Amino acid sequence: MSQEHELGFFERYLTVWVGLCILLGLTLGQIFPELADIFEAIEVAGYPVPVAIALFLMIYPIMVQTDFKKIIQAGKSTKPIATTLVLNWAIKPFTMAFIAWFFIRVVWSPFVGYELGSELIAGMILLGIAPCTAMVLVWGYLSKGNMGHVVVMVAINSLSMVFLYGPLAVLLLPVADVPVPLARVAFGVLVYVGLPLIIGHLTRKSLLERKGEEEFTRFTEKLHYVSIAALLFTIVVIVAPQSQLVLSNPLTVLMVLIPLTIQIAIIFSIGYLVSRKIGLSYEDAAPTAQIAASNHFEVAIAMAITLFGIDSGATLAAVTGMLIEVPVMLILVQICLKTQHWFAVKS
Repeated sequence: MSQEHELGFFERYLTVWVGLCILLGLTLGQIFPELADIFEAIEVAGYPVPVAIALFLMIYPIMVQTDFKKIIQAGKSTKPIATTLVLNWAIKPFTMAFIAWFFIRVVWSPFVGYELGSELIAGMILLGIAPCTAMVLVWGYLSKGNMGHVVVMVAINSLSMVFLYGPLAVLLLPVADVPVPLARVAFGVLVYVGLPLIIGHLTRKSLLERKGEEEFTRFTEKLHYVSIAALLFTIVVIVAPQSQLVLSNPLTVLMVLIPLTIQIAIIFSIGYLVSRKIGLSYEDAAPTAQIAASNHFEVAIAMAITLFGIDSGATLAAVTGMLIEVPVMLILVQICLKTQHWFAVKS
């Protein structure tokens, strides 16, 4: 991807557009309450088809601008990969469990009943043990990170989730058994990573060979806005079916939103500072911290619905994670861009 790309007016105020899209999704969900049933009727492997299409359009433009050679090179860089794995699987699940317990059982205990509190904690834990495998590609791109590293870590996270999600859920959740949604994970990897990577690589190769660098640059500049538009559309189509659940529990949403925001900030800070301490370049440090801070809220929501029901506190907590993560991660992208000078220049 082009490292000279500067954030334009549309991107600089992306947090505003995201907020408006969240409001639009909540409004559409109120006006058309049947949207949830419509989405369930056109699901593939648990994903609503409109969401799958939007996510593909969000990731494909990024993959077109990702050099396949950099992906192979990133796979050989053990330091950022090891750092991300430790943050995702050895630190984040346990900090999330503690923060969820502390806020629900201590800080909010006068306002939250025990049973509801248990469900809220469970929903937050389901978020904490599901590393992001889609949106993080956008965060890495916007922060001018090493997209090869991001793609490699998305693939490793997806594979790791198959083996570690269930055991961590059993360890941290007050339930006897939690099945790993293999079909959902596999479909997500295919739609989010596999297809966009293959089609993006073929597009890149064809344009560079047939049209040249100049025509390729013009194409990617136009395609860039497709990714941002798809991100905003994704937010609308994910939020709309959950509108009734969110708006009927505003105080509970707030009580979950605060600890989730603190969790994201803490994990990002740990990842970013550790990356600096061990000598990573900015291009590797930014996505390393972002990958650790992000959550795969689609899987968390699906698991919360499966285990506790669509109207449960666990599902509400997982949906709240979806609402807060995008705005917070966009703020962290801006922090990354303003602190590039903290890191050594990549050779």
